Amino acid sequence: MSKTVKDLAAGTAGGIAQVLVGQPFDIVKVRMQTSAKGTYKGMMDCAGGILKNEGPLAFYKGTLTPLLGIGVCVSIQFAALEWTKRYFTNQNRLNGKGGAEGNILSGDQLFAAGVFAGLSNGVVSGPVEHIRIRLQTQSNTNPLYAGPWDAIKKIASNHGIAGIYKGQAVTLLREASGYGVYFLTYEKIVQWEMEKKGIRRDQINPMNAALYGATAGYALWAVIYPIDMIKSRMQTDGFTPSTGQRYTSTLDCVRKVWRTEGIGAFTRGLGPTLIRSPFANGATFLGFEMANRLLNPT
Repeated sequence: MSKTVKDLAAGTAGGIAQVLVGQPFDIVKVRMQTSAKGTYKGMMDCAGGILKNEGPLAFYKGTLTPLLGIGVCVSIQFAALEWTKRYFTNQNRLNGKGGAEGNILSGDQLFAAGVFAGLSNGVVSGPVEHIRIRLQTQSNTNPLYAGPWDAIKKIASNHGIAGIYKGQAVTLLREASGYGVYFLTYEKIVQWEMEKKGIRRDQINPMNAALYGATAGYALWAVIYPIDMIKSRMQTDGFTPSTGQRYTSTLDCVRKVWRTEGIGAFTRGLGPTLIRSPFANGATFLGFEMANRLLNPT
């Protein structure tokens, strides 16, 4: 089995773990991000309303799309990351850098690898998250879409591929900036432990991998949350003026949100994200590292 195929498999394991752990928090975040100001008093009010009005299964509404899609996204993300790390390792060997084996990558190299991973992932994550958000925010009593496949068919039929990729520009901005910081943070902490203890990567305690993933997750959201909020607004907006379109572009969305709702709108829904982040990102890296060890026994 090639290294890339193994990276894809290990990334899929991480992605599935991420969705199963993080989905209930994500729906609360999206509802708060896309609701009118004053709709919810806070995170608990939003979560309580979902539970009361829609039942406990509502917290996993739209899960099929991310379970399949995010699994693919994270597998692509990790495969792109590991490929880029191997490329930089080879460059380091040729240039006599990065230690005896060239595998001690610099911060710039790790950030660049993360940016490449984010952009590679964004091609798939944009439409996946778009469909998920449409399902998460539609009416429970009079839903427009029967499920993810119905949503894809209806949107593609009425608005073409551009409709499926609505909000893609801001998605790519989020993925590039966020994953650059995300993987830089994780990999630097892993490097630190390996150097401090004189151990191999596969000798790191799995719980430490989860802890480092949680830390990387906080670094990710510290950078991207306002961008993510704009992405959610763009992906729940109408497709045309006749279907309730409020924003003509990403910049138009930023200006209108700032003018009408103030700076607080850019951090609305941050609470459930901060609670979700350590569990979802810890699970992602734990799933990836453990799958990697199984696929690459020493």
